[in-house]
Amino acid sequence: MTSTIDTGRVICALHDLAERPCRAFTLGAGPWPLSGFVVRRGDTIHAYRNRCPHAGHPLNLKPHDFLTPDRSLIVCFSHGALFEIATGYCVDGPCAGQSLEALPVEVIGGHVFLAEGVDPADYE
Repeated sequence: MTSTIDTGRVICALHDLAERPCRAFTLGAGPWPLSGFVVRRGDTIHAYRNRCPHAGHPLNLKPHDFLTPDRSLIVCFSHGALFEIATGYCVDGPCAGQSLEALPVEVIGGHVFLAEGVDPADYE
């Protein structure tokens, strides 16, 4: 029995996260596709919607640039908010106490996917 893979859910290959541990992605169609990013910490992949809870805009100013220089926290480059990688919880900045919106992902065959059954259109 063979199974088919929904390529519309592919975020990136795991090896894409080897040198630079985070990567932006866009999934879905239409005027409001799902914009997110993944961060690899050891063998764990964390994924979040690329939207600051303070202002509602993307966290990054440069492609795939979501971490502090020491790679210990996620940063919103517009207002300096700092978020824990493992939880998305804001530990400092204008949205302290709020959290990034986590996205369910899974790793299959060396690739990171949006979890099965999750529709990018649900995040408009």
